Amino acid sequence: MAVYAISDLHLSYGVNKPMDIFGDRWVNYMDKLKENWEKTIKRDDYTLIPGDISWATYLDQAKKDFEFIENLPGRKIISKGNHDYWWTTMSKLKKFLENNNFKTIDFMHNNSYNIQSFIVCGARGWKCPGDDGFTLEDKKIYERELNRLELSLNNVDKDAKSEDIIVMMHYPPFNSSKEPSGFVEIMREYGVKKCLYGHLHGISFNNAVEGKIEGIDFKLVSSDYLSFMPFDISKDVNESLNHL
Repeated sequence: MAVYAISDLHLSYGVNKPMDIFGDRWVNYMDKLKENWEKTIKRDDYTLIPGDISWATYLDQAKKDFEFIENLPGRKIISKGNHDYWWTTMSKLKKFLENNNFKTIDFMHNNSYNIQSFIVCGARGWKCPGDDGFTLEDKKIYERELNRLELSLNNVDKDAKSEDIIVMMHYPPFNSSKEPSGFVEIMREYGVKKCLYGHLHGISFNNAVEGKIEGIDFKLVSSDYLSFMPFDISKDVNESLNHL
């Protein structure tokens, strides 16, 4: 069994909002994603998808996008992105999965998942202090998201090994000046060793922070950054631990 990650699928099977208007990289992106996924990921593998799943505004509009995800190999854990307007309460999301017989999808929201030798936690995140135009309203949302990350990490079994904890976020846990935020501080306090995030596209790749900082290995997993090829976390984590 392996664990993969890829964010920002921006699926649009239920609404007419193709991504190719954002450049050649996005031409036929859903076909590329399907082809790469099917040749890489096996039935027993897991894929973490940290946000911006579907362009749908309402959950019923997202059904075709979730059918696409359901029919891809492996199990999937999905967290919220800033464009996931269809996201509602956990009870409604679980009912949606049940009603449509979607059996390979789970949601991350104030909880955690044990996946063999890994524990997965997460939160959406938000803009960080030091970002241009960071407002009092942003501060409220930022602090709420800090709390959600702590709730997720507190959900972890206390007997779990800290080096096995992976955090998935949608927003990068750094501001636009590449300074670490409170999210990084919380992860450090809980002994997190790996953080995956998305949200950045195109020229914003220049703002990506990757590699080991304060003992945590950071990786950008936006689908266009990965050329729509899911990133093998389990291989990456094991190689990192072998070098400790």
